[in-house]
Amino acid sequence: MSKRFGPKAFLMGGAALSTLVSLCPPVSGSSALAKTPTHSTTKPHRHPTGPTSTVTPGHTISPARRTSIISRSGPEEMRVTGTTPTGQSVMNPSTPVHSTTQVTVVSGSQLLATGQTNVMQALAQASASITSPPQSGVGNSGFIQTMQLRGQSADDTLILVNGHRRHIGANFNANAGPNWGTEPTDISLIPISAIDHIEVITEGASALYGQDALAGAVNIVLKQRTHGGSINFQNSGFYAGDGQALNGYADWATALGKNGGYLDLAAQVTHQLPTNRSGLFVGQLYPVGDSRNETASRDVQRGLGIPKSTLETLSENMSVPLGENLNLYSTSTFSHRKAHVAETYRSAGNSLTDINLWPNGAQPYIGMDQYDFETDNGIKAHKFGFAWDAYVNYGRDDQAYSTLDSNNISLGDASPRDFYDGKTITSELSTGLRGSRFFHTSWLPKPIALRFGGEYRRDTFQMTGGEEASWIGLGATDHAGNVPLAVTNRGRDIYDGNVNLDFYVTKKWEWSLGGRATSYSHLASVTTGSIGTRYNFNKHWAIRASINTGYRPPTLGQTYYFYNAPFANYAVDQLPNSSNAAKALGAGHIKGEYSRNYSIGIDATPLKDWNVTANLYYIAINDRLASTTTLGGTGVADILAASGLNNVTYASYYTNPVNTQTYGGDVDTNYTLHTKRAGTFRFDFTFNYSDNEIRSRNKTPSVLANMGLSTFNTYAEEMLLHSAPKNRENLTVNWNYGKWNVMVQEQRYGSIIFLASPTAAPMEQRPAFLTNMSVSYKILPKWSVTVGANNLGNKYPTRVPKATAAPLFNEYKYAYYSPYGFNGGMYYIQTGLTF
Repeated sequence: MSKRFGPKAFLMGGAALSTLVSLCPPVSGSSALAKTPTHSTTKPHRHPTGPTSTVTPGHTISPARRTSIISRSGPEEMRVTGTTPTGQSVMNPSTPVHSTTQVTVVSGSQLLATGQTNVMQALAQASASITSPPQSGVGNSGFIQTMQLRGQSADDTLILVNGHRRHIGANFNANAGPNWGTEPTDISLIPISAIDHIEVITEGASALYGQDALAGAVNIVLKQRTHGGSINFQNSGFYAGDGQALNGYADWATALGKNGGYLDLAAQVTHQLPTNRSGLFVGQLYPVGDSRNETASRDVQRGLGIPKSTLETLSENMSVPLGENLNLYSTSTFSHRKAHVAETYRSAGNSLTDINLWPNGAQPYIGMDQYDFETDNGIKAHKFGFAWDAYVNYGRDDQAYSTLDSNNISLGDASPRDFYDGKTITSELSTGLRGSRFFHTSWLPKPIALRFGGEYRRDTFQMTGGEEASWIGLGATDHAGNVPLAVTNRGRDIYDGNVNLDFYVTKKWEWSLGGRATSYSHLASVTTGSIGTRYNFNKHWAIRASINTGYRPPTLGQTYYFYNAPFANYAVDQLPNSSNAAKALGAGHIKGEYSRNYSIGIDATPLKDWNVTANLYYIAINDRLASTTTLGGTGVADILAASGLNNVTYASYYTNPVNTQTYGGDVDTNYTLHTKRAGTFRFDFTFNYSDNEIRSRNKTPSVLANMGLSTFNTYAEEMLLHSAPKNRENLTVNWNYGKWNVMVQEQRYGSIIFLASPTAAPMEQRPAFLTNMSVSYKILPKWSVTVGANNLGNKYPTRVPKATAAPLFNEYKYAYYSPYGFNGGMYYIQTGLTF
């Protein structure tokens, strides 16, 4: 076992657990709540969009769920009018919101109020701690949005659905940008209409949910209703006249039996047309001397814009009582997406363009055809005085790629125009058992909450080959298919065990201890843990602090992904870290990221209806996973040729080049003002500050140092540290008056550094203020219409200087990974019917 994380107290071993259980006799009877003292922080909880209801401290319960919750019984029975001990039960998919861990809750109605068409965009607009550029990168990195929590890598946030881990995506983001080299989970594949609320968990998450929650976890809790539903339609477009989108989403719920069972179904279909903000082409449209170079339109590039896409998603969330204290549950999602991302325009004067096939030049596209599926099935029960959750979860993401409107110059006029490029496929099978229980003692003022579990996971990563025409010779222009060397099918086994204790040493002083031990095949066995504490001065003020360690292994894609990008006079390869070529260039055994997270914060209710949460945090990550810079020169070419890669002049591979640290803080506060004549006003303010720095650099391999090369140059560093804004602020005012609702949101984005290419000068995209606004009216009690606009003032990012844009044919007028996009204002009209 690795000893890198210090105190053995972080991991509660079997002997310690046995001793604890022997000292803590269980509560007699069917309910552990009968003798539970009142929690010192009990107070009415106001749902962001619903009526006030008194709920169990540490649990967010929508009014629609009360009936099913009251009907439960057993050692962890929950009562709407009663109280429970703190700590997380395996019976509840939610995370306690008043404990040692910071949890920010975003309701489903808040997501819908943003006017965004997918969950990723909506969450990023609602929370200042999350950044998700509308276009994260170029090439295949533009297919899927990714998010950064507290400025960390997209892979450092663990995604959960109903408290269970969700599988990662198959799209390896091989191009530069905020998501460079990542392979994260795509939450936009969940219908927005299926979501009850989302919990953003930023402290202690690695011990509670998974070692790889270095930045935190996002828990998507689906609706659990027994009746009702909605049908909604939205039409949107940009002020510039393009990017029109049609979005339809619906949900429907019914009771299963008479003992609290439910079935919630949801669906969403979104068709997005492309936008284009590319600059006018600079260079020869036709061969030198052709008079058409002087008169032809130069509005031919389409590389800077939101891609055309169609997305269909379905979900079901179900629970069926099988008997007293025994429930069968099932949660499944299915998604299909087709997208076309524009590549670099190839003029008729370009040496890679076959003018017999494309006499006026070509605008190539990469196409993606994606099928994503996940099903999570299990049984929750009360037995032997414990609550149990036994489950089997399987997820798979299958992405097929193609190059369209292109040619392979090596095949001459016989070249196809469209090419099949192959697939990448990921899957994850997990099965486990979790348990929890509350124990009374004579020497502690409140019950001890125990939670533990064990899990087995099987991860796979697969690449299939493209058709021969897509890769032979110079390959399809702009995006060659997967060469035979890229074909691979890899897997690994993971064994995970964890335990968490939550207890009070006095009536006001709460502690939590968590430990997790995980064994990865072909990697280290690692122990991590957390210590958290919270002191409730009174029912209005509390202070908390935590220390939390984590470990994120490289994904299989980061270890085995291979791609060859051929050009007219050179080729660039993304090498698998495990390949002979990468080893010859100094690649050692790739390691995982180790993290330490320190946090201190307050929870306060200074006045009735005024809530404040504030935090300061420090995150240190050792052996940060990142791609090397593009390594080139005659020495590199010789090494690659000796490894069997002829005609390859540049290469990079995934490794652990640097150690980083992040200093930050965030604030989340809201106030609700009730008036007799003017209705209700809700004010929300969220703020996040994250300063990323390189703490130290790992040693450059001698083979590179001898050639005067650096593993990680300034370009790569800036992408890692400054592609997300250092600070973000959101101020939202929501006014309800009779049949009317008005929402106004002011957002501020801090500056970022944009580098158009490794040789381009860095450019600062200046801070920006954006205004979002919507007005809703209820035509009938269950029929409403909303008109709104995001980026009401039509704000565009800082323009890229001409000297920087010219070498790239003037394609990039704006930073392609601008955190708020580059498309200007967007309008939308929305109508919804509830039943």
